[in-house]
Amino acid sequence: MEAAVYTIDAQETGRSVDLAAGVFGLDNPSDHAIYQDVRLILANRRQGTHKAKERADVSGSNKKPYRQKGTGNARAGHKRSPLRRHGGTVFGPRPRNYSFKLNKKFRTIARKSALTYKAREEGIVVVENFDFEAPKTQEFVAILNKFELAGSRVLLVLSEESRNIYLSGRNIPKMEVIMASDLNTYDILNADKLLIQEGAIDIINEHFAN
Repeated sequence: MEAAVYTIDAQETGRSVDLAAGVFGLDNPSDHAIYQDVRLILANRRQGTHKAKERADVSGSNKKPYRQKGTGNARAGHKRSPLRRHGGTVFGPRPRNYSFKLNKKFRTIARKSALTYKAREEGIVVVENFDFEAPKTQEFVAILNKFELAGSRVLLVLSEESRNIYLSGRNIPKMEVIMASDLNTYDILNADKLLIQEGAIDIINEHFAN
């Protein structure tokens, strides 16, 4: 597969890059692998710090509020009972770890499947390598406008780390900047368009080839 390379002004350079068929053109992309990998990514992002006060955690005495019989009221053991006001929560949430693991090759299949779907729906734009001399959000917005991507969910994939590009794009709504080596299934599918630097294509082809 070939993809044209564009300048940051959205003009064709006359060059093209090879999108490896084994990465961007799978015959049978796996929806199940995509589902599991997205589930893994979102689960690993959860803090799991939720906590409700249960019977043993709320303040209050162990003293019996009133005698067992003769008052006409229901039996009561102590004021911390879940049945009483300010009592503990029954089976409330507790801190837990939601993360789990998937086979490395299985996750690679998921990412290649996601890239295949993006390529099929023409959601990939290859742009020549660029950088900013200083953080400048206006310059970043101008590039998006040239490609008619303003307001769209855009994932810019860099060939190498650039602090100026990252700082320029972090305040733009729906804009994400990521390194080619950190590309993941969720970010690929969450974006309307992948804006991939020319040099990042070789990294992706090599990284996901196996």
